[in-house]
Amino acid sequence: MTPFRARFTPLVLIAALALTACAAPTQSSPDDTFVVGMSSEPDTLNPVLGYAPDGGSLLYDGLVSRNADLSLRPALAERVPEVEGTTVSFTLRKDVTFHDGTPLTSEDVVYTYQSVLDEKNNSSIRGDFAAIESVEAPDPATVVFRLRYPYAPILQRATLGIVPSGAALDARPVGTGPYRFVSWTPGDKIVLTANASYWGGAPAIKQLVMAYAADDNVRATRMAAGEFDATVLPPKAAARFDGRPGLTVHRVPSADYRGVMFPFGAPVTGDLAIRRAVNLALDRSAMVETILAGAGVPAFGPIAPGTTWHNPAVAGSATPDPAGAARILDEAGWRVGDDGVRAKDGVRASFTLMYPAGDSLRKDLALAVASDVKKVGLDVRLAGLDWDAIEPRMGRDALVMGYGTPFDPDYTNYELFHSDFAGQGFFNPGHYRVPEVDALLEKGREEADPAVRKQAYDAFQQRVGDDAAWAYLVFLKHVYVVRGSWTGIAPSVEAHEHETGGLFRNLAEWKPAA
Repeated sequence: MTPFRARFTPLVLIAALALTACAAPTQSSPDDTFVVGMSSEPDTLNPVLGYAPDGGSLLYDGLVSRNADLSLRPALAERVPEVEGTTVSFTLRKDVTFHDGTPLTSEDVVYTYQSVLDEKNNSSIRGDFAAIESVEAPDPATVVFRLRYPYAPILQRATLGIVPSGAALDARPVGTGPYRFVSWTPGDKIVLTANASYWGGAPAIKQLVMAYAADDNVRATRMAAGEFDATVLPPKAAARFDGRPGLTVHRVPSADYRGVMFPFGAPVTGDLAIRRAVNLALDRSAMVETILAGAGVPAFGPIAPGTTWHNPAVAGSATPDPAGAARILDEAGWRVGDDGVRAKDGVRASFTLMYPAGDSLRKDLALAVASDVKKVGLDVRLAGLDWDAIEPRMGRDALVMGYGTPFDPDYTNYELFHSDFAGQGFFNPGHYRVPEVDALLEKGREEADPAVRKQAYDAFQQRVGDDAAWAYLVFLKHVYVVRGSWTGIAPSVEAHEHETGGLFRNLAEWKPAA
């Protein structure tokens, strides 16, 4: 479940009609409906308003897309261009049409990006494109981006889905992608049908139903009952499907982390000693082995180990150090009381840790955190809530959150830690404000030299770690269960936003195995 609550709505069961084609736990034929059980439902299907900006949408194409190894490849553009300082030009693929038959032109690309940048549209991703000064269409097949400053990730941002020029924000979804929109029953399902004239070739799966069920156990039960052809599950819930005939469990590496977000304005979590003690008290190895069933690694910062931008200097110990945690608390004046809970100046070392109630993995992580820190005299009260209840409390209560991306360190980190975003919904909800970090993020965003960028992001990771801005817990492997035998499945290192960019991102390329 993503933390971007503004993009998601409550979920209920799929309608019976959509299930009839897949009621039995057997392989669907290519002409049958393929039902995918998803945990999170989008609040919008419009790329301008933030739908699938990093690619993976089956309704839309960007100028570029990604291969399984995360390298960029042409999509609506004929080729991936070179970036020349503050200018980048794309030449569009010929003979591409939208689902309504309208030809794609450069004006559609200009309209899409200008709509994202237009403040009146209040796009949730507008900040991601702040480097763009203008987008121009010198002819119907050419698009020119002019940047405010050299911006290394600009080609990565070109995965944004393109909409028709002049399309209203609330219009029926129309893209150029491999699937056409059929219907959307909010809280239930989205139905898509194959685009037979897709420029990349017609999909083998002719009808696709994205069925939404927020509860992990519900998705697991419905997968076992044959109601879903595929689903995404927490590691422990997926373990029951290992070795079952006709089913395959895919465990996919990711840059997706879970951690405790601390509110800096609260009297307890605002104390650096408390935050550092929490970090030392945590048994991350046990979390990986028991909660993730081994499908993950310990986390100590916002950038995944093994990736280009990771700073290994921020790594800590995966086993707890309760003695070190106690020493930090003692030195800061947090003394153990008669009830075993520390206090300082009349304030008990107690805080609330929230988690989304339907997310079993985050609940288990919250329980583990509370248990670990209790051993050093900290009292954590758990609160399983829905996102509507969580959002207004983030400025005063801690939260088990999830973020992370393998694409570029500018992604997510700028919004999560820059002072300009403090308190803007799920961006920097803890109100972390450090001028040095702001400067490092700005340098990393605007610098073209990869070596200089690496230095900036190394320093950024170190400072966030020194401040114990979060207590990072684990990096996940995303776990999927798929019924039947298919060719074309191409796992890729995934971001937190994996329900459009994960294993299902290329469903249009899946074909039943012979």
